[in-house]
Amino acid sequence: MRVETQATSLSWIPSEAVKGYTRPMFEVGISHYDEPPPGRVDDLEALRRADRFRFANVLRVWADFGDDGRVLAHGAGGGGVMGSTTVRLGPLGLTLAAISLPDLLTETVGDGFVTVTRSAGGRTSLPFPRATAGVPRWRSPLVWTTLSITVRADGTSEVTLSGASPFPRHWVYDADGRLILKAGVTDFRAWAAQRATPWGAEDSPVVVTAAETALERELSRLIMRGTRKPVVRELAQGTALVRQGEPGESLFLLLDGVVTVDVDGRELGRVGPGAVLGERALLENGHRTATLTALTPIRVAEAGADTIDRAALEHLAQGHRREEFA
Repeated sequence: MRVETQATSLSWIPSEAVKGYTRPMFEVGISHYDEPPPGRVDDLEALRRADRFRFANVLRVWADFGDDGRVLAHGAGGGGVMGSTTVRLGPLGLTLAAISLPDLLTETVGDGFVTVTRSAGGRTSLPFPRATAGVPRWRSPLVWTTLSITVRADGTSEVTLSGASPFPRHWVYDADGRLILKAGVTDFRAWAAQRATPWGAEDSPVVVTAAETALERELSRLIMRGTRKPVVRELAQGTALVRQGEPGESLFLLLDGVVTVDVDGRELGRVGPGAVLGERALLENGHRTATLTALTPIRVAEAGADTIDRAALEHLAQGHRREEFA
């Protein structure tokens, strides 16, 4: 029996993710942030031509298994897909092709399974003046993801994002093109000070969260592009965004980082970028029904209750009653 599947990561620069002295380049339009990629990817090349991502990592894996589960043959395909960087000065624009590094591929064959891991990445050709450990550098830091796929003799498979650069944002899609995983944190300063990469001594750990729903992606668009601009806040790790029982009259869109959801002192889940939170206080008794705590440093956009249609909030709340399924 043959088992085959694939996964694709897309890396992109979300709004307001750039920090420090390079941020003015984005604010005045010399460089640009990226629109969030779609929730489903059917044509990667069309997205690349439209400059919708900075980098992609495609991993395809297949394996033939005998009736006893023994691996008869296996292989892998795909690789890194580099986007480009467009620099604008007034009416003039310059598009610079990115520079890719050799893919790093490892394979593990076991009793009834094959695991393939690929690290792929590169850097923009645009100069990026910085200092690492006191040493001046001009080349941009590397951007990469490390994808792993395990295929098994029973026909199942598993995709993991086992490592990634701390910047920019990384999303992972399954073989059907559906968004399934996200890197929960972007850290521009850590990326600018980059030292360890897969092409050096070690990979960089990554906090991974499940992808939010299609409804949440639509609601996030309404929050960020509504008639009233939301208030963007940054909270340190360990800080409570809201506490159970407190009065609440606003919605939150998690822009970056990971938040734990606790009810009656029990952790019921963790959510990452793109999650819309706080709607139940608006729909029920006006008080928060859970405590939301920053597991990592986070950025959130806070918006008024009238930003989103009540029917949409009720639909969203149906999937957020975590205590009923715990």
